[in-house]
Amino acid sequence: MAKDYQLIIFDWDGTLMDSIGRIVSSMQATAKALQLPVPLAEAVRDIIGLSLEPAIGRLFGNLSTADYERFLQVYRDQYVELDTTPTPLFTGVRSMLTELSQRGYQLAVATGKARRGLDRVLVESELQDFFSVTRCADETRSKPEPHMLHEIMACTGVSAAATLMIGDSIHDLKMAQAAGVDALGVDFGAHSSAQLLPYQPRHILSDWSQLLAYLDEQNVRSRV
Repeated sequence: MAKDYQLIIFDWDGTLMDSIGRIVSSMQATAKALQLPVPLAEAVRDIIGLSLEPAIGRLFGNLSTADYERFLQVYRDQYVELDTTPTPLFTGVRSMLTELSQRGYQLAVATGKARRGLDRVLVESELQDFFSVTRCADETRSKPEPHMLHEIMACTGVSAAATLMIGDSIHDLKMAQAAGVDALGVDFGAHSSAQLLPYQPRHILSDWSQLLAYLDEQNVRSRV
């Protein structure tokens, strides 16, 4: 069934920003610094999109409160200051967001980042003015719980039927399913098409120009 969307919600890491490599290397460097078992890159990719507490728990088990706080500090230092792995926007992101804004879509972000981290990269990338609402993992329940999407829809006044979620991980798609929201996957982030397909995205994008084509097709079909 064709849809006429009003609100488009984006994940951040691995969806708008090519930050997977830095997350992996920073997580591995943190484990090494704290003398914890160093996780494989695939294991780190699988937790991207979750908030840090459940992500750390999946990778390293239950840490004491003191060890958890120490892990957070070392990881933040690694990611923000020490790791030099580039984190550019994916090709076409800025022009895609500009076109969507000009077409009148409301745009939002639902991310596993903490608020401080998202605010920093929004300013650095100069994308902050595109998004009317953003939700972070330290403000509500972690993906794949639906609360981020429910809160964004409440703020914008847009129904689930008119909302589209776009993300690179199974956690994004599970969240969309839990919220009753349509979703698109992207195949250039944490998870492959084969991993995303079981969670029934309406389409999987391989580059950002395909989103505009997809929306154009939906708009035409909704008016037939």
